[in-house]
Amino acid sequence: MDTETTNLDLFPAQDGKSSLPLIPDRHPQHDLFICDVADAVLKDMMAHMEHPFYSLSKKPETNVRRYEHNGNWMEITPSVKGLATIYDKDILIYCISQIMAKLKNNEPVSPRVRINSRDLLIFTNRGTSGRDYMALVESLDRLEGTRIRTNIRSGDEEQVDGFGLIDTSSIRRKHGLDGRLLWCEVKLSDWVFNAIRSKEVLTLHRDYFRLRKPIERRVYEIARKHCGQKDEWKIGLPTLLKKTGSQSPLKRFRQMIRDLANYDHLPDYSVSFDAEADMVTFLNRGTMQLGKLKGRWDGHLDSDAHIEAKQAAPGWDTHMLEDEWRMWLADLDSAPNHPTRHFVKFCQSWYEKRGRP
Repeated sequence: MDTETTNLDLFPAQDGKSSLPLIPDRHPQHDLFICDVADAVLKDMMAHMEHPFYSLSKKPETNVRRYEHNGNWMEITPSVKGLATIYDKDILIYCISQIMAKLKNNEPVSPRVRINSRDLLIFTNRGTSGRDYMALVESLDRLEGTRIRTNIRSGDEEQVDGFGLIDTSSIRRKHGLDGRLLWCEVKLSDWVFNAIRSKEVLTLHRDYFRLRKPIERRVYEIARKHCGQKDEWKIGLPTLLKKTGSQSPLKRFRQMIRDLANYDHLPDYSVSFDAEADMVTFLNRGTMQLGKLKGRWDGHLDSDAHIEAKQAAPGWDTHMLEDEWRMWLADLDSAPNHPTRHFVKFCQSWYEKRGRP
């Protein structure tokens, strides 16, 4: 049986659909929270590689992953305890949310984050038994042990960097090793922390933590990143399979997407599947709440913004890129501090990903 679905409880079906497609909300007290590290970090640094670096399996994945596309490559090396999983990422989501909240309130921030273990378990819709506390320790080990190396091209220069997801972690227990886990502290890698400081984050629906299957979480992340505030977004099934990082064969993945479209319980987006064309369509449900930023960002750019943009993205219609940028800004929790600089960087990233039109 597929390791991505083995440990996921299913409820009795009614008329071909599950009566409870989402995990119950164990702690119904939290509003929308900011961001998923896959989108926060991948947006500018690694999204063009279109390759996931979290395992979707609960069984330890110890093989080195490597991806190559159009001269770009990424290599992910797990520790002996396995590759960081999509559930381990919950810790990073929590850390990023806390840092973003401080930035919003103009409070000082640091890559070191103190985590109250119980708060984290409640925030991520987990139980609070001893087993759940132990799972946090195992997650920290995998996050700290997973290493990533990639090349990032900028013009004629090629830079190779190696980094982790967290650099260090420490744990405090009550009454020694057999006691209750009280709190832990993690030091985020520069790669992650710099992305947070640059506000390269997206807002996730609170029901993200209620999705039962790893593949559902991953598909939601992809839809949230690529569809965003657009009315709809389409993608071929083989390409979607590649983006998810699922180890399932295409036939099995096709059935997963059929089930996802049938239950239609994904937050923020409705999913439909055209079996004849092997095409998946995501339709925006209009459920995203983005504070004061609704739809397009309507701020102003400096007069020389398009001159710099044309240099950053040769051959592209910079007015079209400005439309894309303004719609993308609608997904952020706040406006950029330096809009023109932000726009030019967006154009540069667009060009690095797609080249000339």
